[in-house]
Amino acid sequence: MAISRKLLNDDESVVVSTRTHAKAMLGPALVLILVAAVAGFVTSFTPAAGRAAPLLQAVIGAVAAVFVFRWVVQPFLVWLTTTYTVTDRRLITRSGILTRRGHDIPLARVSDVSYERGLLDRVLGCGTLLVAVASEQRVELHDIPQVEQVHLRIHDLLFDGSEAWGADDRTQRLDDGR
Repeated sequence: MAISRKLLNDDESVVVSTRTHAKAMLGPALVLILVAAVAGFVTSFTPAAGRAAPLLQAVIGAVAAVFVFRWVVQPFLVWLTTTYTVTDRRLITRSGILTRRGHDIPLARVSDVSYERGLLDRVLGCGTLLVAVASEQRVELHDIPQVEQVHLRIHDLLFDGSEAWGADDRTQRLDDGR
């Protein structure tokens, strides 16, 4: 799951490497159960004998397979191939099944990091990480496992030792990109 070492700079180290929480697979799991139940129910009404029985069962199976591929396999592959990595220099997102997409945000451009957790998120131990970039853009990373710990680690990387500084020094540090 960790990012390939060849994609990191020589003296860059990984602080956090994760993927979306398994909560993202709850919907597809329910769809799989529902499709299997409906396909089994409909198949039980097909004639047991006759020339049309195998063809009808194959059509039901094909329709069920299309639903399973679209609503179960595809979301699983997206979940499997999406990773979030925080290094001591940048926030890296990678996603995509056939076409890979990547987005790197240098930590020097991050002006604020926060998180949100709904009731279900709190029960499952995940949440949404909100990263504000210097260009007034906000990046939302949904369903991050242990979002509070990830938030603390990024905050430590951004503002390590800044509590001893005054407000002007903290602003200067962010503007200089240090």
